[in-house]
Amino acid sequence: MSTEHTAHTERTDRTDARVVEVDTGSGWTPVCDYDTLRTGRGVAALVDGQQVALFRDRAGEVHAVGNLDPFSGAHVISRGLLVGRDGAPAVASPMYKQAFDLRSGVCLDEEHAPDGSPAVLPVWPVRLTGDGPARAEDGRPGAWRPEDPVFWAETGARTARRNLVWSVLCEHIGFSVWSLWSVLVLFLGPEYGIDPAGKFTLTAVPTLVGAALRLPYTVAVTRFGGRTWTVVSALVLLIPTLLTAWVLDPGVSYGTLLAVAALAGLGGGNFASSMANINAFYPQRLKGRALGVNAGGGNLGVAAVQLVGLLVLATAGAAHPRLVVLVYIPLIVVSALAAALRMDNLPRRRTGKPLREVSLHPHTWVVSLLYIGTFGSFIGFGFAFGQVLLVQFPEAFPTPVSAAALTFLGPLLGSLTRALGGAAADRWGGARVTLGTFAALAGSTLLVLLASGARSLPLFLTGFVLLFAFSGIGNGSVYKMIPGLFLREAAGDAARAQRQANALMGIAGAVGALGGVLINLAYRQAFAASGTGDAAYAAFLAGYVLCLAVTWAVYLRPVRRTAEV
Repeated sequence: MSTEHTAHTERTDRTDARVVEVDTGSGWTPVCDYDTLRTGRGVAALVDGQQVALFRDRAGEVHAVGNLDPFSGAHVISRGLLVGRDGAPAVASPMYKQAFDLRSGVCLDEEHAPDGSPAVLPVWPVRLTGDGPARAEDGRPGAWRPEDPVFWAETGARTARRNLVWSVLCEHIGFSVWSLWSVLVLFLGPEYGIDPAGKFTLTAVPTLVGAALRLPYTVAVTRFGGRTWTVVSALVLLIPTLLTAWVLDPGVSYGTLLAVAALAGLGGGNFASSMANINAFYPQRLKGRALGVNAGGGNLGVAAVQLVGLLVLATAGAAHPRLVVLVYIPLIVVSALAAALRMDNLPRRRTGKPLREVSLHPHTWVVSLLYIGTFGSFIGFGFAFGQVLLVQFPEAFPTPVSAAALTFLGPLLGSLTRALGGAAADRWGGARVTLGTFAALAGSTLLVLLASGARSLPLFLTGFVLLFAFSGIGNGSVYKMIPGLFLREAAGDAARAQRQANALMGIAGAVGALGGVLINLAYRQAFAASGTGDAAYAAFLAGYVLCLAVTWAVYLRPVRRTAEV
C-alpha cells in the first residue's frame, strides 16, 4: 500500500513522535509525522489512489477530507484556510471560498454542487500512533464521527451498541421506579383510608415531578457526560425506594405518601438524559431505530414493575407492598455499577443555552403537543389502567390481584411497539407514521367510549390494547422527527443540530409527560362526577383529532410540508 506526499511542509525539530495514519477503506496507512502538520495549514497526500487533504485544527485534532473541490473540480482543498463556524472546524476553499465542515465534510454555504450532486467532501478516519499525548481516534469515543461510514463500520457501531444496551437497563429501572405508585395504590386497602380520587392523585404526582425533571436531566448529559450522569441518576433512585420501603404502613398520613410518591418522579427524568445521550452516538439514518429501542426498553420498566406487583399480590398478598420496592434496591446498585464500567462519556463541548434557543422555535411546541398525545397516553393509561378496571368494572375485578393480572399487558405492548414506530419512521418518515397513529388512536378511543357506555368489558379491553399499541408506535415516530427538524437549519453543523435535537427531546419529553398528569386528572374528575370515565374518553378523542389535524397542517400539507421528518 503506497503513499505519496504532495505537501510542501518544512520539518522542524520534532517534539511529538506520533505518526498520522489515515484509513480510506483499505486499512490504516501512515501518511506523515504529526509535528509536520502546521496548525491552520493543510497538507495533501495521495493515499491508495485517493487525494487526501489533512488539517490540524487549533485544538490539535487532525482531520482528513477529500482534496477535490466539488465547485471548481480542482484538487485544491488542502490549500484552503482553516476557519471556524459556530465552534466547528472548517476549511474555506481557495477557489470560490465555500466552507466545508472538517468533521462531516458538508458544505456550510451551499447544499448542492453545480452538477446537482450533494456538496460534501469525503471524510476518512484518522488516528495517531507512536509516543505522545493520546488523542482518541481509536474506537473509544474521542473524535466521534457516526456519519462516517468507515468509522461506523470499524468501531462506531460496536461502541454505540454497547452504550445502548446499558442505557436501556438504567432507563428501564428508572421507569419502574417512576411507575411504582401505579402498582402500590393497588395495595392500599381500606386500612389506609384513601378513596379512588386520592389514589389517582398519588399516581399523578410522580408523573408531574418526572416531567419537570426532564429539562435539567437533558442538559446534565452535555455538562457532565453520558456515563457520569447515568451513574448519578441511577444512584439517586435509592432515595425514593428506601423511603417508600420505610414509610409504607397502614396509618401513615396521606401527606407523607404524597411526598414519597413525588420523589419517585426522580425515575422520570432518566428518560430525557438517556435519549439525549444515545442520540449523540448514532448516525441520522439509524436514529429512529436506536431511539425507539432505547425508549422502548426503558418503557418496559412500566410493565416490569406491574408484573412484580402481580407476583407479590399473588404470593405474599396485599399486606406486603414493601416487597415490590425491595426488589429494585439491588437492581439500582447493579445498574449504576454496570454504567460506570461499560458506558462512555463523549467529548463535552460548550453548548451555550440550547434549551432557551430551542424554546423559541415553533417546531418545539408543535412536537411537544404531538408527544402529549402519544407519550402522555402511554404513561397516563399505564399508570391509571389498574385503577380504571377496579372502579369501572368492579364486578369483573373484585380484587387488586385480578386487575393486576391485566394491567401489565398494555404497557408491555406499548413498549414493544415503540421500536416498531421508530423503524417505520426511518422507512416512511416520522410525520406520515405519526399522522396514521393519531387516526388509529382516535378510532381506538371511540371504541373505548362506546364499550364504556355499553358496559362491554371485551370491547373495552380491545380498545385499550389498541390504545397502548398505537401510543407506542407514535412515541417512536414523533421522536424520529426531532433530529431531522434541525439538520437543514444547522447548515451542515452536525454538532449544533445534535444539541438542538437533544434540547427538544428534553422539552418534548417534559411536556409530553404532562399528558400523563392530564389523563389521571381527567379520570379523577370524571369518576368523581359521574362514576364512569366517559367524559374523560370524550376529551381524549378530541385531543387525538386535534393532534391529527396539527400533524397534517404543519408537516404534511403540500404547501407547508417539512422535508425529512
